[in-house]
Amino acid sequence: MFNGLLVNMFRFSIFIIFLLFAATVVADDVDAVSSATIQQERVPINRKAVLSCHNPLITSLDTLSSLSVGNGHFAVTVDATGMQTFPEHYANGVPLCAMSDWGWHRFPNVDNLREEETQRSIRFPHRSHDEVYAVEYKQGGRQQAATSYFRVNPHRLNLGTIGLSISNGQCPLSDIRQELQLYDGLLSSHFVTEGKPVDVLTACMPDRDAVIYQIKSPLLRDGHLAVSLRFSYPTGRHADDANDWAKPERHTSRLIRQTEHSALIQRTLDSTIYYLSLRWEGNAALTEVEPHHFKLYSRSGKLSFEAYYCQDLPSENTESTFSFSDALKAVHHHWNSNWQKGAFVDFSQCTDPRASELERRVVLSQYLTLINCANDTPPQETGLTYNSWFGRPHLEMTWWHAVHFALWGRPEILEHLMPWYSDIAYSKAEEIARRQGYRGVRWMKMTDPWAGEAPSNVGSFLIWQQPHVIYMAEQLYRANPTVETLNQYSKLVEETAEWMADFVCRDSITGQFQLRGVTAMQESMSKDFSYNHPFELAYWRYGLLTAQQWRLRQGLQRCVEWNTIISNLSPLPQSDGIYTAGEPLSSPLGESEGESQWSIKSRSDHPAVLGACGLLPSSMADTVYSPLVMEKTLQWVLDNWRWETTWGWDYGMVAMAAARLGQPEKAVDILLSDFTKNRYLPSGHNFQTADRLRLYLPGNGALLTAIAMMCAGWDGAPAVMNPGFPSDGRWNVRWEGLKPMQ
Repeated sequence: MFNGLLVNMFRFSIFIIFLLFAATVVADDVDAVSSATIQQERVPINRKAVLSCHNPLITSLDTLSSLSVGNGHFAVTVDATGMQTFPEHYANGVPLCAMSDWGWHRFPNVDNLREEETQRSIRFPHRSHDEVYAVEYKQGGRQQAATSYFRVNPHRLNLGTIGLSISNGQCPLSDIRQELQLYDGLLSSHFVTEGKPVDVLTACMPDRDAVIYQIKSPLLRDGHLAVSLRFSYPTGRHADDANDWAKPERHTSRLIRQTEHSALIQRTLDSTIYYLSLRWEGNAALTEVEPHHFKLYSRSGKLSFEAYYCQDLPSENTESTFSFSDALKAVHHHWNSNWQKGAFVDFSQCTDPRASELERRVVLSQYLTLINCANDTPPQETGLTYNSWFGRPHLEMTWWHAVHFALWGRPEILEHLMPWYSDIAYSKAEEIARRQGYRGVRWMKMTDPWAGEAPSNVGSFLIWQQPHVIYMAEQLYRANPTVETLNQYSKLVEETAEWMADFVCRDSITGQFQLRGVTAMQESMSKDFSYNHPFELAYWRYGLLTAQQWRLRQGLQRCVEWNTIISNLSPLPQSDGIYTAGEPLSSPLGESEGESQWSIKSRSDHPAVLGACGLLPSSMADTVYSPLVMEKTLQWVLDNWRWETTWGWDYGMVAMAAARLGQPEKAVDILLSDFTKNRYLPSGHNFQTADRLRLYLPGNGALLTAIAMMCAGWDGAPAVMNPGFPSDGRWNVRWEGLKPMQ
């Protein structure tokens, strides 16, 4: 009996060992994500080392290599001297500006033009009531004048130009070496002129709209080098540096206070007033050279000073003693701690030769979006670097500007933006909806900090910005799933969905709900010859489904009307086995050439059809689209698209679609494709065109969104590390803190 007990115990021990071994094997196979995550947690990424590898290094006066320092609310862009010494030379590159979220201007409305004079009443065939839109009139008279005025006004200001004045202005610069030290938030610049070295340190204060400089050179002591401060009148042009130097009589720059170590300049441009407060160390003096032009001279070989731009008259305590070293410590502390927060990605263990360039783009895109887009109002597409579309934000781009912050572990940045929608823009959006005969709120396209509506024959008919508010609120709930989050954003979600539900129209024959009278995300697909655009249909379903979920979370019943719409939305249009850009209205582009023109337009601009897969949850698969048909559509787009017509964010969108469809090789290939609008400048800015849009922050945002998704995955993604990257061993991407996408 004793022997039998021993045998049984031995067998039981062997069985237990076998189970433990099997469990280990299964865990190794099934829980690869967890084990890899644990490994990453044990060996933290050396963030400083990764950042230092990609510090931009500039060695010439390259007009596309301007660099910026900023804090999210204010930014200064400088040339290779570390200051704004050659603004005219850089005007057609990346211009040298100082811009803020508060610095705006309006030209005088001398003709008393009214916003109502830009509006036109339209009766679409599918509607039983008129809708009033803000459009562009081009026939002359007051309506055209009103169109021009309200598109241009208000516009963002270039607050000032602070550069070096070199006595021998014809003497070329040599030995240029400029480095942006990302981890410390410091720009160091070195060059030689007149045979003497010049060294400049440049940084932006984290807590106020101020830039600090330290200049060292024997030329200062000799009087051959000084600081030049110049102020201009705004141009009001679509895209430029906002400097009109030819109208000195239209504005004033008045020195209203000066002490031994400080000065205060008041700027007045029509109804706009702001101030530049200067503080410096050592023996220096400010002199007015001519109207709008001042010079700061030093009596020694070093000049350190702060230039603080402010909307309101600063108190006299701003004239307290300035310490460059103390200010620089504050900058270092801010950026050092900032880089240790949020998410981070390391490509150093990847063997694909393209990995280093992808890492460079990712690192610099993080920096650029932090200094340009992390503020309390929607950013413009060129951020705080220079003006495009008169410096005005486009709300359809907010998705690209802001969503990535939540995925990169910085939801508080997105959270700071949302009050603009609820506290400032809501009433205007409600007004637009009522003016057009609808419930809820309709979010405008091109706007300003006060939620003005710019007239446009394209923008006024876009609708894909509408569900953005619901999507962004959902990101904040995912980051903080509490009753407080629901209470904070439930009204925005509800009223946004109310307009969406009221706007669809039902076909009397099929019973399906359609989207008509709109221009698509793919703006080549106009309201005048197309409808039922695929991304908008998919996004409508997402928006209403998510709004229903918010009702349930609050203990409310589902909205019956929304359910009916969700169940009966038109399917994504198809042709020849792929999803198409939309459905054509009858004879949309002329009887003889309609087919060829339709073909050209439907494969131009944004490949929006892939956004229905890439941007939206994979739960849409099989209910909104067939993955098999979407795979064929992806390949068709890759083979047939007119890529010269695309925009920078298209590449991130296509990569996300490829990742969700289980084609990570294509995701990486499109992110690194060699198309003009997928170029990234030495600064890290996404380049678009040389003529008017030399940088494009939605491209940077799209890259960050795609990388977060490809690393951390998405709801329903395969349980593997980095599901959006190839698993052949070439892309061993390490990351920390990223959040899965929906």
